[in-house]
Amino acid sequence: MTRSQVKWRLTLAWWQYLAVGLLPLLVMAWAFGGGAALMPVLALPLFLGGAATMFLSLPRFGAYKRALIATSKALGSADEPAAWIELARVRRMAMFFACFPAWVVALSVLVGLEAVAQILLALSTLVLLYLYRIPRQLG
Repeated sequence: MTRSQVKWRLTLAWWQYLAVGLLPLLVMAWAFGGGAALMPVLALPLFLGGAATMFLSLPRFGAYKRALIATSKALGSADEPAAWIELARVRRMAMFFACFPAWVVALSVLVGLEAVAQILLALSTLVLLYLYRIPRQLG
């Protein structure tokens, strides 16, 4: 597989994780957004929990940056395929953790979390996922 094909697959995986992260929120808002809140007292704790899940992504971001640097050093050598595989593995785990805030906010639709708070947590997922895009300088 060529370098451009690997980068294309990693870009496609990024778009898939964006959909996996934000689609549950859209579905829950469409299905349950107009209904009455089940337990409004849980709205603030769920918002705070969703905001706290952003910090779960911090160690994964460090691992991703180390894998990115290792991949850039391995370009053109015999270790390049293994470096791409390791980068994809580390990135996949990091993007999984980056989706947590949007998944928490999808659950918070049931308890009546305000739209502004939902948008903030969804944007935090979007920003976290944006950090895991493959830079143009790589390859």
